Amino acid sequence: MDRRRATTSLAAAALAAVIAASGRAADAAPAETAKAANGPRPSFVETGDGASLFYNDWGVGKPVLFTHAWGLNADIWEYQLTELVDHGLRCVAYDRRGHGRSTDPGRGYDYDTLADDLAAVVEQLDLRDVTLVGYSMGNGEAVRYLSRHGSARIARLVMVSTIPPQTDSSRFDGFIAGPKRDRPDFFVKGVAAFTGRHPAVSPAMTEWVIAQFMRASPKATIECMRAIARGDLQADMRAVALPTLIVHGDKDQVSPLEKTAKQAAQLISGGVLKVYEGAPHGLVISHRDRLAQDILAFARS
Repeated sequence: MDRRRATTSLAAAALAAVIAASGRAADAAPAETAKAANGPRPSFVETGDGASLFYNDWGVGKPVLFTHAWGLNADIWEYQLTELVDHGLRCVAYDRRGHGRSTDPGRGYDYDTLADDLAAVVEQLDLRDVTLVGYSMGNGEAVRYLSRHGSARIARLVMVSTIPPQTDSSRFDGFIAGPKRDRPDFFVKGVAAFTGRHPAVSPAMTEWVIAQFMRASPKATIECMRAIARGDLQADMRAVALPTLIVHGDKDQVSPLEKTAKQAAQLISGGVLKVYEGAPHGLVISHRDRLAQDILAFARS
């Protein structure tokens, strides 16, 4: 009797395993079909010191490579990426180390290392004839990349809401002290300066931006702010010898126009400054359609 029960139990277990395996196979097939239909999935680039950088690589055609602002990640470029891909460009956007979905090695938050990370993305994806788009701190990475690695793979540069060519470090003390004291409160209260309370930025979108800030590593945001505070990009900007479009808002409370974009335009030979009236630092979302069209026209030039 015990033997029959044991045999029955084994048979039932085997049948359950077959049913479960069949279910997994059935579930996997639609998933693989959906994956194929949606095209390449996001992946990672490995840096020289072992960090893993998450990136999106959408579309085909001439490549446009995006860096992002301090504390944010590649998602902030959502509206430009989707629009440019629809117009036949290949768009690559990655998360800085310690930001978004990239790993946090706890080191390497200086401009030289961050520029080398950018080079790893360019080289491992074999990008050529690139329109490089920097945003806020990402402009520091972009111009330092050009001075360290040259412009053989880069055809043109777009600088959005740039930072000062040379920084007054004391101005950024609060950006370091605030996150150390109460990081969520700092971002919730500070997001208004980023969006400028522009009517095109909904409350839901504001929450989305805050969520991006909160996803960044505390170590990364503090060390990157120290890099900005110590930054001197004057020599890097003077060395830029590419067609350069500088886009900045005249209502930017984070990086005032007079101290940032206007100075950058003077340092970069042939740099063209385009000022968006009423635009805040976060013009990538407040003026998202206009910026996408400007990048599209410049990338095709």
